[in-house]
Amino acid sequence: MKLFQILFAISYILIVGKSQAQESKKQMDYRAIKSMCGCYNVGFNFAETFSYSLDSNYVKSKVKNDRALEWVQIIEDSPSKISLQHILIIGDSANHYIVKHWRQDWLYENRDFMMYDSDNKWTYIEKSAFEVVGQWTKKVFQVDDSPRYEGSGTWVHVDGKSYWENETTAPLPRREYTKRSDYNVTLRRNRHEITRFGWVHNQDNDKIIRSDSDSDIVLAQEKGYNIYTKIEDSKCKYGQDWWLENKDKWAIIRSVWEEIYDSGNNLSLKSEVEGVKLYQELFGLKRDVNKSKVKKSLRSYLQ
Repeated sequence: MKLFQILFAISYILIVGKSQAQESKKQMDYRAIKSMCGCYNVGFNFAETFSYSLDSNYVKSKVKNDRALEWVQIIEDSPSKISLQHILIIGDSANHYIVKHWRQDWLYENRDFMMYDSDNKWTYIEKSAFEVVGQWTKKVFQVDDSPRYEGSGTWVHVDGKSYWENETTAPLPRREYTKRSDYNVTLRRNRHEITRFGWVHNQDNDKIIRSDSDSDIVLAQEKGYNIYTKIEDSKCKYGQDWWLENKDKWAIIRSVWEEIYDSGNNLSLKSEVEGVKLYQELFGLKRDVNKSKVKKSLRSYLQ
């Protein structure tokens, strides 16, 4: 009996120790994700690195180097979900305007995914609990809160570094789809790394031609390096004020999208309806819009 008690005590200590270690690791992940909120001077840098086209007239994408002021607002905060809304502030205090930018949701051990296929289509998949143990899913949404891309990975904290990596498919970014149509999928290799000055979004992407009949063809590759340098929150006051005025409207829009995502169905979206793009439709809704009106607006864009 005494030996059994000793073995039981040892097993209990090992289980509790493992549980505590996992919780400590989760807390480190949680702090790393939350550290991405605040006010930032952002440098957006993209360059096409290699091209594989057999067309002698192929033209590479131009190098992009843009700068912006961006407010990253926490809009949901729980131990297993953190939602960060990005808001661009363009211009100076005398002449400025606000752009509701992308959103990133971080979910712990998430199993439900909307994976981008091509041509404005996403496929729902459910992963096993085993596949996502200890991982955080980053779900990225477009300016109108429609889906963009998502993927799961493990936060790594080693040698004074904290970073998260994942590879997933995505639609073309705005800087590309407004200028070219010779490919229809981006394979994104994302790395978020927390730094002493803020954080870095590092990307190594493939530009892919995808069709139903053939294997994927890599047209070209690009490097993305977006640098978020933290500054005083007061510098982003206009973005903060704008969010306070508009957050209720976008909470309603998010709730309607969530119902669509939670259905577990594949998703296909029309690029426009009667010449109006989805973001134009949703941005045009009044601040006091109700849920039924949002549902009606979205329904016409669902295929």
